[in-house]
Amino acid sequence: MVAEWQLLSDLSFADFVMWVPLEDGKFLCVAQARPTTAPTAHPEDVVGSEVDTEDHPQLRRAIDESRICREEDPRWHLGVPVRRETIPVRLGTQVIAVLSRSTNLAVPRVPSPLEISYLGSAADLCQMIADGTFPAPEPSPDVHTSPRVGDGLIRLDPSGAVVFASPNALSAYHRMGHASDLVGVHLAPLTRSLIGDPFDATEVAQRIRQALDGQPSMRMEAESRRGAAVLFRSLPLRPRGQAAGAIVLCRDVTEVRRRDRALMSKDATIREIHHRVKNNLQTVAALLRLQSRRLSNPEAKEALAESVRRVTSIALVHETLSMSVDERVDLDDVVDKVIPMMSDVAVTETQVSVRREGGFGIVPAEIATPLVMVLTELVQNAFEHAYAPGQRGEVVVHSERSAKWLDVTITDDGKGLPQGFSLERTDRLGLQIVRTLVDSELRGSLSLRRRPRGGTEAVLRVPLRGRR
Repeated sequence: MVAEWQLLSDLSFADFVMWVPLEDGKFLCVAQARPTTAPTAHPEDVVGSEVDTEDHPQLRRAIDESRICREEDPRWHLGVPVRRETIPVRLGTQVIAVLSRSTNLAVPRVPSPLEISYLGSAADLCQMIADGTFPAPEPSPDVHTSPRVGDGLIRLDPSGAVVFASPNALSAYHRMGHASDLVGVHLAPLTRSLIGDPFDATEVAQRIRQALDGQPSMRMEAESRRGAAVLFRSLPLRPRGQAAGAIVLCRDVTEVRRRDRALMSKDATIREIHHRVKNNLQTVAALLRLQSRRLSNPEAKEALAESVRRVTSIALVHETLSMSVDERVDLDDVVDKVIPMMSDVAVTETQVSVRREGGFGIVPAEIATPLVMVLTELVQNAFEHAYAPGQRGEVVVHSERSAKWLDVTITDDGKGLPQGFSLERTDRLGLQIVRTLVDSELRGSLSLRRRPRGGTEAVLRVPLRGRR
């Protein structure tokens, strides 16, 4: 009931409050809805409040008499005249709750075809609630995304002919290609003739006819021959079991779909760019490897090997972004690909293994590349400087994530930092790169210190708040 009743509130130009009877004779308010088509009668929140039958006798009458009960005279509520009526909510043969419909009478309303049609449709639906035939036993999963009253409403008579169409509904059909008025036209065949896809055309027409036969339908979107995209939903009107036609809600979503397609095209373009960047970086890494094989100078070969490693780390990030739809990177996946690469380097020079603990989670693309670069440089620094050739050891990459921070600790059990070491004054290229990336790109902090039981500990803290 609550999933559907915004439709009722807008058609009624009234507030709806759901009351549940308690064992002590009182009634508890469990839900509240305000109209988008008229001023509210309940500016205060009444959910959770209790009332006595003395103050609201019509609540008990609706249950005892199992019918809609209307007050003859309006009451004043917070300085506003309010007319109230109660509608029993039936499940099978049992009344399980009562809806209170409160209309703000402070603003005079001039009867118009729109208001008359809205109120007539609301009256039929409210009677169906009292009959136990509305809403359907199984709530529609798409009621929150289906068209609303203000988007466009069409009232059909039992034969399927249009007796009223709101201005927004007329605009939607005009955009679909129907230039004249809708009143008097049989809606199902007209809609079928306007929709481009034959399957969608048949489906929409069939759902309109099913509503006339008493079957509610789910939301459906179709595109006209002219390229206009419209959402449809049909609801049967059968007060007291008698066929009274149907209402069709429609919403023109053409511009929304155009923006969606533009965004999808943009996302696809961005992913293609990341894919090409990854391919280009892999080409650069391959060229550097070829160049390294032609050199005999060990220092030059080592410098090129480090460059290959750095370029490959960046390529892994772009590879992940090429498969992402929201410019966000699963850093655990990237690090799990980088660590074996580090281990391969370690096997040839030392007997050091790398292990990851904790989770990095999803991070924005803007910090993924510098963060992976920093991690690989710190791990590589441990390989090169913490252990002697052939020495066994283990490097542990531990990460903890909170709402504000990503904390990463890289520890080794090697020989530790040399005396007088200073991160700010070091001449190692890798650590200089790390310091620059941490300060300028990550806006974080980094410290290197000796471990009490031997080895080195690098502590990195990266702020996450304020990043998408």
